[in-house]
Amino acid sequence: MTDADESLRKIDAYLERLRRHLRGMREEDAREVVAELRSHILDRAGDLVSIPVVDSALAALGPAENLAGEYLTDDLLSRAQATRSPWLILRSLFRWASLSLAGFFILLGSIVTYALGFVLAWAAVLKVVHPQTVGLWSIPQSGGDYELSLHMGFAAPPAGGRELLGWWIIPFGLVVGLGLFFLTLRLDHWSIGRFRRSRALRTR
Repeated sequence: MTDADESLRKIDAYLERLRRHLRGMREEDAREVVAELRSHILDRAGDLVSIPVVDSALAALGPAENLAGEYLTDDLLSRAQATRSPWLILRSLFRWASLSLAGFFILLGSIVTYALGFVLAWAAVLKVVHPQTVGLWSIPQSGGDYELSLHMGFAAPPAGGRELLGWWIIPFGLVVGLGLFFLTLRLDHWSIGRFRRSRALRTR
């Protein structure tokens, strides 16, 4: 086997490892990544494809597993930025949270606001089914204090409690709940866009 043949074998082995770790990416996109990297490595190697030059090029790229993770992260963030699916956005935020503290706090805030928006909207729907128990209740506590509690109608009204919104929980829950949902969606898109731009700048 010639030096060039051995060099090409090393390139193929590296790209095969990379390809195996690109599961989850669309087939067409994964093929494009592999083709671009092959072209990049061969361009760097130049006319004389020698083992030392190829080893240097592969070392500069880093382990195939780590490089595949970078591509998967970019792919996931790209798809999340173009979608309105909270599930895909939260998946991308989980990935971001594994990379930085900022991502963790954005993920935490998104989970809280998505959950709050869902609960408020769901309370508006359940008010029609359980009109006597669903609502925002003020419950007296010892010492003269009061506790606010959002009840979803699956239990008896709190003892001594007073419902604050009545039927207004329906427009309130829908407007505020859906508003929180779409506001969080927009903020997540903006945050993911900023994160992608910062990653692009770091890799230049």
